[in-house]
Amino acid sequence: MYWFKLRVWVAALMLIAYWSACKPDSKEAGTGLKYFNVKEYFTANAARLQKLNKPVLKTVTHNGVTETKTVKIENWGQELDLFIGADINKPAWKNSYTVIDNNDGLLYKAKDPELKVREILIKKEGQKIKWILIFTHTKNILYQTTEKLSYYPDSLYIIEKGQTVKLMGSNHYIIKGVIAN
Repeated sequence: MYWFKLRVWVAALMLIAYWSACKPDSKEAGTGLKYFNVKEYFTANAARLQKLNKPVLKTVTHNGVTETKTVKIENWGQELDLFIGADINKPAWKNSYTVIDNNDGLLYKAKDPELKVREILIKKEGQKIKWILIFTHTKNILYQTTEKLSYYPDSLYIIEKGQTVKLMGSNHYIIKGVIAN
């Protein structure tokens, strides 16, 4: 029952976020991407994890109440949807992020406080990605949402979400998935 209620809440939150998006998702023909391709990276990881079909020890915490169980993820694209949705390569945003690139990582930081994706931090070892952190923030007259998305390839993902909705109060979610070896 708890998982069903959580899925309903997550679906409602995703619909609200979808409806509040105010920038069109258009593509410029013939141009390369300016920033790391978050969407492609997580879409490829979702497809790879779908083929591996490994069990996941999934812990869901909602306002301090925690439930843990081992599950098989039926749709990794849906499971990693918040990560996939953190795409910053929209043509309208091509100069909207400050990029700090050093030998072991990348940092993308939003210049405009209205952009949903506030920061993306990518830790690399050579060409291999060790982990990715994504920070988002959305605020409008109905609600305010913050997310911290953490991804460690082949081992762990964590979604931390805080939300305050007018007339409904505040909610805090933590979803942690440990991928079996």
